[in-house]
Amino acid sequence: MAQDDTGDHAAAGSSVERIGTTGPSAGTAVEVADAFENPGLPPHRPRVTDLDPKKAKQAERRVYTLFYVSIVGSVLAVAAYAGIPLDPSDPSALRLSTALIGTGLSLGLLGIGIGAVYWAKTLMRGDELVEMRHPTRGTDETRAAAVEVFKLGNEESGFGRRALIRNSLIGALIATPIPAIVLFRDLGPTSSPAEALSVTMWEAGTRLAQDPTGVPIRAADVTLGSVFQIIPEGLNESEHRLEEKAKAAVLLMRLKPEDLIESPERADWSYNGIVAYSKICTHVGCPVALYEQQTHHLLCPCHQSTFDVTNHCEVIFGPAARPLPQLPITVDADGYLVAQSDFLEPVGPSYWERS
Repeated sequence: MAQDDTGDHAAAGSSVERIGTTGPSAGTAVEVADAFENPGLPPHRPRVTDLDPKKAKQAERRVYTLFYVSIVGSVLAVAAYAGIPLDPSDPSALRLSTALIGTGLSLGLLGIGIGAVYWAKTLMRGDELVEMRHPTRGTDETRAAAVEVFKLGNEESGFGRRALIRNSLIGALIATPIPAIVLFRDLGPTSSPAEALSVTMWEAGTRLAQDPTGVPIRAADVTLGSVFQIIPEGLNESEHRLEEKAKAAVLLMRLKPEDLIESPERADWSYNGIVAYSKICTHVGCPVALYEQQTHHLLCPCHQSTFDVTNHCEVIFGPAARPLPQLPITVDADGYLVAQSDFLEPVGPSYWERS
């Protein structure tokens, strides 16, 4: 009887299991909808310029007129920038120059932008096109067909056929960048960078002064292993103090005289182990301000260019292309450190040396 009961239960369980696994599930039943039909493209509505040749000619005149306005605006901006002298005591001249430059730039950009949009809206082909995607490299027949498409596009845009639009667009594209070139070029020095950075406030007899106080420094104040940030005496009273400091800043250090490796022509550029080098890195002009007293290395914190103070600040590591310029120094009758001359080479980055 026990075996019969077990079999009955197993049979009953099998019956229940079959019903549970084969019955429909309300949570997973999905009704498949009909596929979405492609509505297609709306019917093409011809524009007035497609129907009336006179309207098309009027649109063409408007387009090249806008391109000519762009050219005039670009020329106006350059003329206003170059032709109106700026006097610090006359703010009206600055206001007039700014207004004319702004007006010219606005006309230059708006003329070419509005003209291009109006050209596309009125004269280029206006019906919608559908193009299927293709592999990157097509067959020779496909590539030949692509050339035909470009030719067809040129015909539909009228670029090759409408000479006035084409020529005025080319002129506007050439004239539009000119104001930017003129304005940005004038931000640089009037002379070459090498010439501008070859002359600083240092000259024979100029005392070395501590930065930022401007107090002259004696040779006796420079102890072994010390480093001072130096500026020319009188720099704080200069009209262009920041510009001059950017070129004339110097680091002053004192080493043991026997540690210096000096070439014969520079043997008198130092004084009792005291040497002075430009603080401006020859890579991109960052301030070289980290001095390792034990190794006598100067480190630029920007890009890790490292200079050997014992050997004329030669580059021993990093992207800098040349040593730091050395300032020849000596002492005057009162014991103050003074410059023998200006730097004998340009200070700062040497980008102008690249060909």
